Amino acid sequence: MKSYNRVASIVLFALLAMQSAKGQSVQKFAELGDFRLESGEIIRECRIGYRTFGELNHEKSNAVLFTTWFIGTTADLVDLIGPGKLVDSSKYFVIAVDAFGNGVSSSPSNSKLQPGPKFPQFSIRDMVNVQHELLMRELKIKHLYAVTGISMGGMQIFQWMVSYPEFMDKAIPIIGTPRQTSYDLLFWQAQLNAIEANRNCETGENRAMQVVAAILSLAFQTPSYFASHITPEGFGQFLAEVEKNLMRLNVNDVAWQIKAMMNLDVYKSFGGSKEQTAGAVRARVLVIVSQQDHIVNPAPSQELAKLLKVETVILSGDCGHDVFACDGDKLRAAVTQFLNKY
Repeated sequence: MKSYNRVASIVLFALLAMQSAKGQSVQKFAELGDFRLESGEIIRECRIGYRTFGELNHEKSNAVLFTTWFIGTTADLVDLIGPGKLVDSSKYFVIAVDAFGNGVSSSPSNSKLQPGPKFPQFSIRDMVNVQHELLMRELKIKHLYAVTGISMGGMQIFQWMVSYPEFMDKAIPIIGTPRQTSYDLLFWQAQLNAIEANRNCETGENRAMQVVAAILSLAFQTPSYFASHITPEGFGQFLAEVEKNLMRLNVNDVAWQIKAMMNLDVYKSFGGSKEQTAGAVRARVLVIVSQQDHIVNPAPSQELAKLLKVETVILSGDCGHDVFACDGDKLRAAVTQFLNKY
């Protein structure tokens, strides 16, 4: 039972089964007024959720931004922050920020003025822009020591690198991508199709999330890892648990974040030139990918890392996108070493 529940929570990108509220930093909010998106549309009464960990030093030189993954919240990041963890809050002032569409920050599910489908479509770049505004206006932080994030969080880090190249000293995108491959687009489109196909049905939201649960489960780990950890006899219980968890999510929140990821392309601001994009990056960069990732293809990250001539850590375990299950120690060691290297 315990192993089934763990894998089910993993599919929700709660990578370490982080359901416990013990020791969590307090959820905070910044009210930013009307926020203009890159499309020209406006999020009315924009609200951004965030949590802080540790202490900002006198020079304000130890701030680290930690972005959230797909359908994740800052509550999910709590167990990755602290002494001996992915980012050490006894050394760094860690700012975890909730992304648009996660149900905490402004989202289709919680907007009073633009509810549901009326909520404007945002981009990964918009997520980054509002984080920058949060830092500057609310927290009075004009420079970051580092930015890091996992999965969709890693996608935001690639965007940070080109949108605000002088704003941080270091950038650590983890299993993210600067641009989706055709396979990635197929994976996300399948989930969008499930949502749209069931939108007008009486039980549409639940049915849509049942299909999304199956698609996410299919790709989150490698086939061999999944088969060795979930028995045929336990499959029904596993899938039921995943479906139950995903049905708690709002379908519009999920769809809006998927569309944001699908439209990500950090090269478009440079006319599609990868060389010019790489030339604009000023931060020291550590790129971390999973060799057997079936959700975020590692090739685009590796290609940009090569152009940047930066260090790349390739996680080769059999866990696919679930890097903590097989490569957690290697991942933590790489991030710690890079952050501590001046």
